[in-house]
Amino acid sequence: MAAARHLVDGMNVIGTRADRWWNDPDGAMRGLVEEFAAYARATGVELTVVFDRRLPGMDEGDHEGVEVRFATRRGRNAADHEIEVMVAEEADPSSIRVVTSDRRLSERVREMGARVVSSGTFVRDLDATVGRSP
Repeated sequence: MAAARHLVDGMNVIGTRADRWWNDPDGAMRGLVEEFAAYARATGVELTVVFDRRLPGMDEGDHEGVEVRFATRRGRNAADHEIEVMVAEEADPSSIRVVTSDRRLSERVREMGARVVSSGTFVRDLDATVGRSP
């Protein structure tokens, strides 16, 4: 059986940590991609992270086993919209786990057949797997 595919609301996951990420959001985004790469190597989970905006110096695509995507539209909930589109285009939405704590996004993707994992639950697993202290 293939490992689960996770679509991750990147800034939602970053926001679960009270580590003053807002002082360096670009650094937090880069750090998350690095942690996700370590997690993917350790677990075999296929990860796609979607960010609300482009990250200077980083292109979309594969980054050490993590697919990085940037929302195609601007504004609030831009990544949520992108994740909804990705789930809707999936032939088997039940094969996807969406990582978010956004209630509206959770409801929408569940209606399409995807599963949802809260950002907090995922971060605890991520931290335990990559050896990061909370």
